[in-house]
Amino acid sequence: MPEGHVIHRLAADYRERFAGRPVRVDSPQGKFADAAALLDGQPLDAAEAWGKHLFLGFPGDPLIWVHVHLGLYGKVAFGTGPVPPPVGQIRLRLANDAHWAELRGPNTCALRTDQERAAVAARLGPDPLRADADPERAWRRISASRSAVATLLMDQAVIAGVGNVYRAEVLFRHGIDPYRPGRDLDRAEWTACWADLVALMREGVRLGRIDTVRPEHTPEAMGRPPRVDDHGGEVYVYRRAGQPCLVCAAPVATARLAARNLFWCPRCQPR
Repeated sequence: MPEGHVIHRLAADYRERFAGRPVRVDSPQGKFADAAALLDGQPLDAAEAWGKHLFLGFPGDPLIWVHVHLGLYGKVAFGTGPVPPPVGQIRLRLANDAHWAELRGPNTCALRTDQERAAVAARLGPDPLRADADPERAWRRISASRSAVATLLMDQAVIAGVGNVYRAEVLFRHGIDPYRPGRDLDRAEWTACWADLVALMREGVRLGRIDTVRPEHTPEAMGRPPRVDDHGGEVYVYRRAGQPCLVCAAPVATARLAARNLFWCPRCQPR
């Protein structure tokens, strides 16, 4: 499932291509056809992300929103020039004279009122990539919980937008055992983790990939081959089970936690 930086990047891509201009809106697949007909020919007034949720705003008083959650299989493809004939199951397509965007396979693609959009956002924790994020909300939940900090970081009601990669990497970078209860985290550790998530995820938006290694641990600095992985980017522990830790050379560990694969270095993140 895409992490929050991907959704913020998508919002920026939609704004760049379609904001402020009338767009043609359709649903070649047909599942969003009635809503698309209501929006067709209207300008795109807003595109924003909250965690893993994308909202496209169209004229109304207040705005009407298309709510998109990609889930495990959703994808957005952008193109330029004439709109090509539809191929596959395109749930939502936006187009103007210069650009087009096609959404396939989302978990959610629904029309929302402004009040409904606000209700979705209210269920989510603070998003490190939003200017209005309040990390205190997350800290109150984490500091009172007996659950493992690794579980809490993946809970979208605690922090919005953090997925398995950022979860594993930020805990490694701060030497925190992923099984430590949230209430055993001290305030300084949380403040450092939040600041790190903000910085790492901003870089993710800028680069379009997740890079978490510090300068001294890059392939160039260490004289090692670059990481080869579908997810791209240089990381410390994510999907590196059994490989030597880039810091201490101990084997990276893995386990299942809350139905997701967890990765950590037992030596750098001691219990």
